[in-house]
Amino acid sequence: MKQLPDTIRLVYIIAVILLFTFVIFIVLIVVLYNKRQLFFIQQQQLKEAEYQNQLLQKELEKQKSVEQERERISHDMHDDLGAGISALKLQAEFIKQKAHDGALISDIDELLLTSEEMNVSMREMLWSLNSGNDTLGNFVDYAILYTRNFLKKTKIILYAESERIIGEIPISTEQRRNLFLCLKEAVNNAYKYSKANHLTLSFIQKENNFIMKLSDNGTGIPQDRPEGNGLRNMKRRMLEMDGEFEVVSGDSGTLLLFKIRL
Repeated sequence: MKQLPDTIRLVYIIAVILLFTFVIFIVLIVVLYNKRQLFFIQQQQLKEAEYQNQLLQKELEKQKSVEQERERISHDMHDDLGAGISALKLQAEFIKQKAHDGALISDIDELLLTSEEMNVSMREMLWSLNSGNDTLGNFVDYAILYTRNFLKKTKIILYAESERIIGEIPISTEQRRNLFLCLKEAVNNAYKYSKANHLTLSFIQKENNFIMKLSDNGTGIPQDRPEGNGLRNMKRRMLEMDGEFEVVSGDSGTLLLFKIRL
């Protein structure tokens, strides 16, 4: 093969150098563009994070304001309504000591009973309003305390048990309130209709699932009995929380199961 003339060889070398330079230039342009795009994306993510932080801060401030208002209402109820109920009870007891008419004494006893029921309802509302009770452990403790106090004047013996409960896990005010109202309805139904002498109250936690069970050894729910308001209310409350409600009833008793996701 003949040697290329020096001029053609020089042109060839220059062309190769220019081509190589062009390739390097294109690579640099692509790299710089990618870096710019990455910087732009990072800036957008930073702005989005700042925006989300602002939203979170506003939500926290709103939640704090709501909790402060709940605390204020709770204190006002305790100081004003609680004192008023206590004064009413004392006055009724004072009048009862002076009364001699049997019918009047009976009416006063009814008044005292009503005032005691109002006092219990007020304590339940105060517990519901107190944001410091928005934990699983506080709910379980109060549920057991309420059930024990409700049944202490009856012939029903309470067995309470809990399994793998992490007390510090938060539970929303809505969940806590609805579960407690379901518990009240279930305990009241067991007392009025079951003819049981044993009631077992169980609390189970499985990861983010919380289960509350009430089982008795009573006569069960008759199959021909239409569903009452109590069961309908419990079912409705659980549906509002996207929870589960199950009733198993037979000759050996009734089991009510309530399940929510924390």
